[in-house]
Amino acid sequence: MRNRYYLRRAKHVLSGALIIASLSLWAKEPVPIEITQLSESLYYFKGHGGNVLISSGDDGVFMVDDQYATQQGPIREALASLSLAAPKFIINTHWHRDHAGGNEAFESSGALIIAHENVRARLSEEQYVAFFKSTVQPPSSSALPVVTFSERMQFHLNGDQLDVIHVPNAHTDGDALIYFRNDNVLHTGDVFFEAMYPFIDTSSGGSVNGVVSAINKALTLIDESTTIVPGHGPLSDRAGIVAYQKMLTAAHKRIAEMIIAGQSLEQIIAAKPTKEFDDKYASGFLKPDNFVRLLHHNIVHSTLQ
Repeated sequence: MRNRYYLRRAKHVLSGALIIASLSLWAKEPVPIEITQLSESLYYFKGHGGNVLISSGDDGVFMVDDQYATQQGPIREALASLSLAAPKFIINTHWHRDHAGGNEAFESSGALIIAHENVRARLSEEQYVAFFKSTVQPPSSSALPVVTFSERMQFHLNGDQLDVIHVPNAHTDGDALIYFRNDNVLHTGDVFFEAMYPFIDTSSGGSVNGVVSAINKALTLIDESTTIVPGHGPLSDRAGIVAYQKMLTAAHKRIAEMIIAGQSLEQIIAAKPTKEFDDKYASGFLKPDNFVRLLHHNIVHSTLQ
């Protein structure tokens, strides 16, 4: 059993509703990093934006995601508190700025940025995220991944083997699972949200069916003792990701059936198709009604359903 050491403690307009979202694609005020040690070489960083995983050792610091650009200071402070240098390698689980916003700052400190080829493509051009009704301008060229991959790649560093696996058209079209074999730790990126309803970016090629397929892939990698670092939310395990998949599948099926039966969005919301799951998953930025809107939007607009 793995010991854990606790070292220290969007704007979104949709159908007239204004949501201030911790997952939004806009800049945020910096917040301190909370650090959890998962093994001799792995640390989980919780801050503002996507969860970060740090691998440290003789081969240097390997970082999974780098949160918003405004988080570079707190991340550097957290690394310094562990007597760790700036990251040598950074891999983005996808393109959203709450996961890849720090690329430019860390690249200037010598980090090699790695991501799926679709991440580089999306960071290279203006993006429109329909669900948030938001246009996202491209960052400078120094924020772009230098090394890209199409299907999968491996790293052998800090005494571990890292399997990086593209899971297509899930949260976006550029999602990657990162599995640390020896430490039995999986970073899912935003393919998995723990204890909150997820955002699925249809405009970036995402789909509910793709997320379910990605979870199926994740389940082939892990076992009952795997520590799962979700894109957002607290650390989880196999049971947590299985429960999440069941929730997403059931909610999607119910809403799809209501759409086929000719019910309007307002009728579907009023029927509260997610009611049985709300106690567990409604604590995040997407409340039940807006999660129903998201699934409805995904079903209606996705070409992958």
